[in-house]
Amino acid sequence: MLKRLLQGAAVGLLAAAAALLLWRAGALDGWENATWSWRVRAFAPKTPPHPQIKVILLDQASLEWGKKENGWPWPWPRTVYGAILDFCKRSGARSVAFDVLFTEPSTFEAADDVALGEAIRRAPGFVGALVFGTQSGTVTRWPDWPLPAGPSFDGIDVRSNAASSRALSMPRSTLPIPEVATNAALLASVSDQPDADGQFRRATLFHVFDGKVVPSLGLAACLAAEKGAGRMPAVRLHEGWLSVGNLRAPVDEAGRAILRFCGTNGAHETYSAAAVIQSELRLQAGEKPVLSPGVFTNAHVFFGFSAPGLLDLRPTPLSRVYPGTEIHATALDNLLRGGFLRSPPAAMVALATLLLGLGGGALITFSRKAWQSVLVFVVLLPAPVAAGFLAYPSGWWWPVVVTEGALAAALVGGVVLNYATEGRQKAFLRRAFKHYLGAEVIDRIVADPARLRLGGEKRELSIFFSDIEKFSSFSEKLDPETLTRLLNDYLSDMTDIILDEGGYLDKYIGDAIVAFWNAPAAQPDHATRAVRAVLRCQRMLAERRAAYQQQSGVLLKARIGMHTGTVTVGNMGSRDRFNYTILGDAANLASRLEGANKVFGCYNMVSEATWAQTHGAFAGRELGRIRVVGREQPVRVFETLGFAGEPLPPFAADFEAGLGSCLAGRWQEALERFQRHPEDPPSAVYAARCQAQLRGEASAWDGIWNLTEK
Repeated sequence: MLKRLLQGAAVGLLAAAAALLLWRAGALDGWENATWSWRVRAFAPKTPPHPQIKVILLDQASLEWGKKENGWPWPWPRTVYGAILDFCKRSGARSVAFDVLFTEPSTFEAADDVALGEAIRRAPGFVGALVFGTQSGTVTRWPDWPLPAGPSFDGIDVRSNAASSRALSMPRSTLPIPEVATNAALLASVSDQPDADGQFRRATLFHVFDGKVVPSLGLAACLAAEKGAGRMPAVRLHEGWLSVGNLRAPVDEAGRAILRFCGTNGAHETYSAAAVIQSELRLQAGEKPVLSPGVFTNAHVFFGFSAPGLLDLRPTPLSRVYPGTEIHATALDNLLRGGFLRSPPAAMVALATLLLGLGGGALITFSRKAWQSVLVFVVLLPAPVAAGFLAYPSGWWWPVVVTEGALAAALVGGVVLNYATEGRQKAFLRRAFKHYLGAEVIDRIVADPARLRLGGEKRELSIFFSDIEKFSSFSEKLDPETLTRLLNDYLSDMTDIILDEGGYLDKYIGDAIVAFWNAPAAQPDHATRAVRAVLRCQRMLAERRAAYQQQSGVLLKARIGMHTGTVTVGNMGSRDRFNYTILGDAANLASRLEGANKVFGCYNMVSEATWAQTHGAFAGRELGRIRVVGREQPVRVFETLGFAGEPLPPFAADFEAGLGSCLAGRWQEALERFQRHPEDPPSAVYAARCQAQLRGEASAWDGIWNLTEK
C-alpha cells in the first residue's frame, strides 16, 4: 500500500510541476482566457449595471439621421457636440466623458472649434480624450497650454527605472486641440491594449507621460465629478491597490485592473446621439423633447461611437463588437462599486495545483476497479472548474486551466500506471470475449472473473420484443443482397437506440430483436428507459420508412411488445459455450404482446406492469385487457402515443370514453364514440365488437380479448 501511495504521489508531483511550468511560461493563457469567457457570460447577466452611469452612442442610425435630415457629412460639425453637452448640463449630469479624439482642427471654419470649446467649458465635469503610444504619437512633452489640474497621485515614482514604472510610462502622445484641452475639467487616456488573444478583459487605470500621471477615461469621469463638486480626492498606489478617496481598485504592475462586465452589449442605460441632439434643439425652440430633460440627473455620462464604420468596436468576452465607450463605462462601474476582480497570489495557485496533483495521483492509483476510477474522475475533474466559478462572485479570477491540467494529468498518469501494473490481465479478457459478449457483461467478468461459469439469478427486467410486419412475405420477393442490406440498416437503426437507452441486446432472430433492461447492470428506471426506446424506435422507423421503401420497394413496419417481470437472467448454455440471456414467463409474455398488436392493428403494446413504473413519463392509451395463448391471467395493455406533455392524437379522448362505455355495456354509446375515428385501427376493432353485440351476434362479453394464436 505504501508503494502504491508513493507511486501515485510521484505521478501527481510530476503532473503538477509540468502544469505550473506551462502556466508560468504563459502557454496556458489561451485556454484560461476561454474559461474566463465562460465565467463572464455566466455571471454578467446577473450583475445589474450602476444606475448612475449612462451612455450616449453615435450609432449607425444617428449617422444616417444626421446626413438625411441635416446634410451633415462625416466628421460632423463640432457645434453638433455642443447640443449634446448642453443637454447633459440641462439634465444635471455630474460628469461627461467624451471618448472622441479631437486631435486636428475642424474641417469647417475656425469658429467650429471655438464653439466646441465654449460648450466644453459650460459642461459639467467634461473629460477630454488623448492617446498614448510607444511608437505612434505627435508629441513627447506636454505643451505650454494651461492644462486642467488633476489630482495628486501618491506612490507612483514617475521618474524611476523600475520595471513597473517603465510599464506605466508612455514616451509619445497625441493631444486634443487647445480648445478642448484648455476647457476640459480633466484630460484622460483612452489608450489600452487587449490580451494576447485580442480580447479586452482589463482596463489600464492610468498612464505616465512626461512626468505626469494621466487617469483613464473611466477614472477621470469619477475625478471630474468630484472636482466639479469642489472636492478632489487624492489618488494613491500602494501594494497593488489604487485608492481614490474611499474607493479602491486592485491593479497589477502595469496599472491594469480586471473588469467585471455587467449585462451584455448596451448593459448601461444607453441613448442615441440623434435622440439627445433632437431633444436639446427642441427644448431650445420651446418644443417637446424626445428625451426627458432629467434622464442624466446626477449621472456620469459617457459619449462614444458604435457605428461600425467609425471603428470603435472592441472584442470582449461578451461580444466581438463591444463599444469601446462601454469598456470605459464598465471600469467606472467597477470602481464605484468595488467590482474589479483580483488575481490570487501565485503561491496560492501553486499550492492548490500541487495538492490537486498529489491527491489525484494517490486516489487514482488506489482505484482498483473501473467504476472507482470513473468515480474519481467524475468527482475530482469538475472541482477546478467549480472553484473558478465559485471564486468569481467573490471577486477573484481563479486560474482554472493550470489546476485542471495538473489534476487531469495526474489522473491519466495514474490510470496508465494502473494499466501497466494490473491492466494486462483485464485487457486479455476483454480481447478474448469482445466478439461474443456485450460490453457490460465483459465489464462484470473483468471485475469478477468467477462469473466465467454457468448460472443465473432472479431479477425484474423490462423486456423488449420486436418483429417486422409481413417480413416472411416480402423477404421471398427480394434478392439476397437487397434483403440483407435492408435488414442490416433496419437492425442498426433500432439497435443504436436500444443501446443508447442502456438496454442489453440479447439476440437477433432473423428480423426480430430481443433486448432487456436492468441487467447485467442495475437500472432503477429500467421501465422508463425501455418504453422510451419503444417510442424512439417507432419514430426512427417512421423517419426512415421512405428511405427503406426507396431502397427496397418495401413498406417497412414493426410491431413491439414490452413487459416488465421477474425472470432468470445469466450465462446459459453448455460448459464450453454459453450466452448471457433470459428465461421465464415474463419473457414469453413480452413476446406474446408483440404478436398481440395484430388484434388491435397497432404497433406497440406495453403491459400494465411496465406502464405503471414509468410514472407518467409518457402519453398513451389503455387498449384493454387480453388473455394470451398459454396464460390464464389476463393482462391490461397500453399503447404508447408520445412523451408526456406532447399533444395526443384526436382519437385519444373518444377512444378512452368509448372504452369506458364499452366495458360498462353501453354498446350504442361506445359505438358512436369509436365510429368518429375510422382511421384509428383500435377504434375500428372496438366498433366492430360493439356492432356485433348490438346485433346479438356475440355472447355476453367480459371485456377480455382472448387470443387464439401467438
